Amino acid sequence: MKFKKSFQVLFVGLFLMFLSFPTNISGLNIVSNGGVYLPFAEKMPEPIGGLAGINKKIIYPSIAKEAGIEGRVFLLAFIDENGTVNDVKVLKGIGGGCDEAAIKALKNTKFRPATNKGKPVKVKFSIAITFKLR
Repeated sequence: MKFKKSFQVLFVGLFLMFLSFPTNISGLNIVSNGGVYLPFAEKMPEPIGGLAGINKKIIYPSIAKEAGIEGRVFLLAFIDENGTVNDVKVLKGIGGGCDEAAIKALKNTKFRPATNKGKPVKVKFSIAITFKLR
């Protein structure tokens, strides 16, 4: 069951990566406020602590709890060659403060950088964060 869910998150992330439409495109390179980011790399970035590490940093907003808001927030993160998240954009949000909570958790996460031919590169990375009331 965990493998299936992880595969679904990975598949959705990769799918969104190819469907996202950044404002400036130069060949295959994506331009953001932090410079030029590749749409993919030989080895994509990995969050240190895994997806569970990101989920631990999320604080479910009280407004969303009271309103019963659940769902997935789809984000596009721009990760530099040091594994630092420089920028995050919401591709699809659910509101109620969940979008902001997801952005904050992602910005506070360190990544193992993406690499091409063994050298760290800047890359964009799509991820879906699920908000579920228990």
